[in-house]
Amino acid sequence: MELNEQSLATPFSTAPRNRRRGFVAITTALVAHRRTALTDRILATLLAGVAGAVNAGGFFAIGKYTSHMTGYLSQVADNIADGHFAIAVAALSAIIAFVIGATLSSLLVIWSRLGRTRHQYALPIMVQGIALLGFAFSGNWGVSLQIVFLCCIMGMQNATITKLSKTHVRTTHVTGMVTDIGIETGRTLFWLSSKRVETKPNWQKLATLLQLVSSYLCGGILGAIGFAKVGFLFSVPLAFILLGISVPTLLVVKHKHKTVPLA
Repeated sequence: MELNEQSLATPFSTAPRNRRRGFVAITTALVAHRRTALTDRILATLLAGVAGAVNAGGFFAIGKYTSHMTGYLSQVADNIADGHFAIAVAALSAIIAFVIGATLSSLLVIWSRLGRTRHQYALPIMVQGIALLGFAFSGNWGVSLQIVFLCCIMGMQNATITKLSKTHVRTTHVTGMVTDIGIETGRTLFWLSSKRVETKPNWQKLATLLQLVSSYLCGGILGAIGFAKVGFLFSVPLAFILLGISVPTLLVVKHKHKTVPLA
């Protein structure tokens, strides 16, 4: 993730400045179509925490992780090889659900842009919040449907943050981020020993990666405790985080903007 020193004060809508105060101003900045390194970092941190809570907490609720598509794809291969086709189909269904979620997020973003609005990022985040509210009352759905539903939500979130950060950030899994931490750590060790300018590490990138991984970990701890103690209803505060980020912008921003170029 490339970082530049930019401010939250970047203009994000046509609403009068004197009406953009406090919570609404902050949330609107976080999902604005004009992105800064700071808004990307804050929003990614929040979403990583929610993803960690849903993934780790969901394991306590339904016994499965829901953002590990690598694991599900391995399950498909292993169970086809072993002749356990029903299990392979179930794992494949989770992957398809994740793809459907990412597809839906992309469609919502494109639809908003072509509709000349500036809440192309608020809209999919709101849908994710509503979906998490639905999951809170999914106790009688059956585990298979619950897994598919959460995978779809994770796909939506990952696609949303990927599009708004121009592919620099993922929030539903940390493999890439941990890899980048290792790369920057190696650059740091080499730079400390050689002081070669061309190998100087990107301190801001490393700090951001550590921040996101820490947020995912903290979210996972809270989610595991919350789902273990409260059950499915722990989805409610997670949903409110997403709705709190998105709904104020959807209520405030007006539909009279120029079309935003597609990313």
